[in-house]
Amino acid sequence: MYCVRVYLYTCLHLPMTETLALIPARGGSKGIPRKNIRPFAGYPLIAYSIAAGLQAEAVTRVIVSTDDEETTAIARRFGAEVPFLRPAELAQDNTTDLPVFEHALKWLAENEGYKPDVIVQLRPTSPIRPRDCVDNAVRLLLAHPEADCVRGVVPAGQNPHKMWRLPAGENAPMQNLLAVPGIDEPYNAPRQSLPPVYWQTGHVDAIRTTTILEKGSMSGRIIYPLVLDPRYTVDLDNLSDWAKYEWLVSFGGLEMVWPGKPRRPLPEEIELIVLDFDGVVTDNRVWTDETGREMVAASRSDSMHIRALREMGIEVIILSSEPNPVVTARAKKIGVEAVQSVGIREKGEALKKLLAERKVDPAHVVYVGNDINDLPCFEMVGWAVAVADAYPEVARAADFVLNKRGGHGAVRELCELILNKIRSGDFREAPLGQSL
Repeated sequence: MYCVRVYLYTCLHLPMTETLALIPARGGSKGIPRKNIRPFAGYPLIAYSIAAGLQAEAVTRVIVSTDDEETTAIARRFGAEVPFLRPAELAQDNTTDLPVFEHALKWLAENEGYKPDVIVQLRPTSPIRPRDCVDNAVRLLLAHPEADCVRGVVPAGQNPHKMWRLPAGENAPMQNLLAVPGIDEPYNAPRQSLPPVYWQTGHVDAIRTTTILEKGSMSGRIIYPLVLDPRYTVDLDNLSDWAKYEWLVSFGGLEMVWPGKPRRPLPEEIELIVLDFDGVVTDNRVWTDETGREMVAASRSDSMHIRALREMGIEVIILSSEPNPVVTARAKKIGVEAVQSVGIREKGEALKKLLAERKVDPAHVVYVGNDINDLPCFEMVGWAVAVADAYPEVARAADFVLNKRGGHGAVRELCELILNKIRSGDFREAPLGQSL
């Protein structure tokens, strides 16, 4: 391990340092309950920050500071250490970062004799990070011995030179917020003539340990900027943010840290869309009367775009591994074929047989599923899609996770997505961790 670290640091032109990535993730959250472990584009939110630490070549250890047992279990599952539980008094709504980091460093020193040179803060609420931002932050800090901290910033969306104060209230004259030397009225000046300003983000802070322990600060006085592409600017405070930024993950074309295997883009050529029935076409519930007759719940809107896809040469079928008249009836109603394999219990084998019989290239197939028996099909096709309420393992394995639940418009959402992509011709090659 030591030789590997020497090699990596040589390649990065970094001096040998002990760098700890610390991820603060308390269990409570007022805005979004259980925010840090809530699924975000198929993975628990905290998994993105853990991946950023684990994938950074400059980081030698990744620790999560939490007060919560469930968060602990998830953090460990994704590769982070949780050597201690944070005291409850350091996990309140008004708890600041400094005492949390002081506690972690003190605990590690007293219980393990571990004293890192640099500590990197990775906030879970900024999951969309450039793949090199952690290494770049550490490199910048170590290149400037006088620096206390390196903090991620982006160009500000609003210029404070055009902002105002109301010192005497709304019925008195305003005062401009900031003065600019050489410009008498900055609030009337063109934006291009004003000094550029930057907004700090939660992507990364690289801090010398001495800044925290000796200066009692999370930044110190000498703070260097790591200027990031503003497209990566994300801060998850409410559920509307959540939906918006899940869309950015899928369609933003960003080269970002990803906690799982790379997601594949939507194929440029699609011949066939294969739908699982239970949990995709239906909401996964079934009503059974005393005679054994079954009824299911589905969305009327799912049939809306089937004809448009067929006119473009894309067939849609329902695949079921067991004969069921409910499947036949629903397929007829929405205007698609139902393939019900007789004698084949494994869905992957059923799909393999279907594609062979129809001479369809698996790379030109989209498959939509929701449960673990769909996973063999995911590996076989060109694009694997999960409904919003899919089993977590399935969501993580998918190339794309829909916003709609099974039986609640998921099929329509997929059809609209594919139609829009075909009509726009937007089939860009997706970077690591992205899908289109």
